[in-house]
Amino acid sequence: MANYYNDNEKIRFEVEQNELMPRIVSLKEREFADKGQYDYAPEDYADAMDSYQRVLDIVGEVTAEVIAPNAEAVDAEGPHCEGGRVRYAEKTVENLDTMVKAGLNGMTMPRRYGGLNLPVTVYTAANEMVSTGDAGFENIWSLQDCIETLYCFGNEEQRQKYIPRVCEGETMSMDLTEPDAGSDLQSVMLKATYDEENQCWRLNGSKRFITNGDSDIHLVLARSEAGTRDGRGLSMFIYDKRDGGVDVRRIENKLGIHGSPTCELVYKNAKCELCGDRKLGLIRYVMSLMNGARLGIAAQSVGLSEAAYREAVAYAKDRKQFGKAIIEFPAVREILDNIQARLDAGRALLYETARYVDIYKALEDIGRERKLEAEERAELKRYSRLADAFTPLAKGMNSEYANQNGYDCIQVHGGSGFMLEYACQRIYRDARITSIYEGTTQLQTVAAIRYVTNGFYAQVIEEMAANTAASAEYAIYVERLAKMTEKFNAATAAVREKEEQEILDFASRHLYEMAADVIMGYLMVQHATKAPELFEGSMKHFMNMAEAEVEKHATLVARIIE
Repeated sequence: MANYYNDNEKIRFEVEQNELMPRIVSLKEREFADKGQYDYAPEDYADAMDSYQRVLDIVGEVTAEVIAPNAEAVDAEGPHCEGGRVRYAEKTVENLDTMVKAGLNGMTMPRRYGGLNLPVTVYTAANEMVSTGDAGFENIWSLQDCIETLYCFGNEEQRQKYIPRVCEGETMSMDLTEPDAGSDLQSVMLKATYDEENQCWRLNGSKRFITNGDSDIHLVLARSEAGTRDGRGLSMFIYDKRDGGVDVRRIENKLGIHGSPTCELVYKNAKCELCGDRKLGLIRYVMSLMNGARLGIAAQSVGLSEAAYREAVAYAKDRKQFGKAIIEFPAVREILDNIQARLDAGRALLYETARYVDIYKALEDIGRERKLEAEERAELKRYSRLADAFTPLAKGMNSEYANQNGYDCIQVHGGSGFMLEYACQRIYRDARITSIYEGTTQLQTVAAIRYVTNGFYAQVIEEMAANTAASAEYAIYVERLAKMTEKFNAATAAVREKEEQEILDFASRHLYEMAADVIMGYLMVQHATKAPELFEGSMKHFMNMAEAEVEKHATLVARIIE
């Protein structure tokens, strides 16, 4: 029986073979405080890891046996808009029902609300696998992660009301974008007014491009402060579909991710609840939502890259030309090696980011229960900063890789790849959105560039160099990374010396990618040192690619400065 977890040693390596996992488990499990209270709570680290692996085994089986086989039918049918409501494709309903029956909802939520209390790293692995099966369906299922924001910023009454419903399988959405407010969310104008008579808030206006827009529970960004025009007048609200007042005007006709309904919504005096404090909707709560969503899209991108690699290899082994399988031709082999190198490096970056998120989020959660010790506060500060710095790298680089890998997958198929009966065309179409939604790659660069100019990435790279104990065989790759680092540092210094915003703007994307290439290079050397049988080949190939990319970017930065 196929299983996307047991069949993939590299995902298992990321979950099981990292020195941060004991700390993550200790924090997430509160030193195993739930044992005895819940029959599925682990008793120690080994029991926790076994529990996580069992859940991922279920995800891997469901994805391989149900979601992936349903993907083409879901892509062909898509959702329907009927009477202001969304009706999912028939196989999407089957997928959702299977996930609920398998108990795969509320994955990161505490057990006291009915959740599985899984670390973000484990949830990320689940997201990746589901995306490999069908990225469009993953969009619906993974929006359960929106409940993290309600858990963090809502009150206990709201947690008790909504979190168990999500754990039982109800769907979520985050309603942010409007016709005149896309990347610029400060321009959101959906109106929120307080109904004194009924002691509740009301929403009026419209939203556009809302993923899974007819969900059961919505987190909505709206303007609560009359007369304001910027982010300081925005608050976050919880809308419950059971209360009515929101209709789906239409479902967008998209290039890809057909299974995921992207909706235009109309709010007509819709009853809602304030989530957290007024005026912090954009400044604080949307930032939390977006960081989680960006990590999710990074996982989706890696899943799509995995799907592209699987399809390309399978076709290359099966397709014969000139008397032999095309996988034997160097030109085809190089394309496959390129896909695998980007996939492995991007995956390493994804899970490194997820582990940083795990530690800081667990410490933040503990901080809501008691005062953190000085060492814990220092640890929280460190990992929060690392997570903030790595998230735009993971999202931006992996989404670009997914696009390139989807393109290369079609190229391996040749003329057949242009035909709709092959899955590679769906993968290619689905990948295209990843570098656009939840912040374009250009916006990821904007989010990351301060970590270039303030020297934080340089500091991270220096620490990675010090902690990379490569074997004698791999020492040459550490030396090459040191030279790549010199070029990155020199390009950064040259841009900073100019002290011109326009030059920084033009150079930002190049500096961003140089930092990412060096960081992924170190991660790959570390992986190959631990598991050469899994990563040596892709490490060597990625190093060649990254070295060429760093040289290219260094040259382009020099030309920009001239």
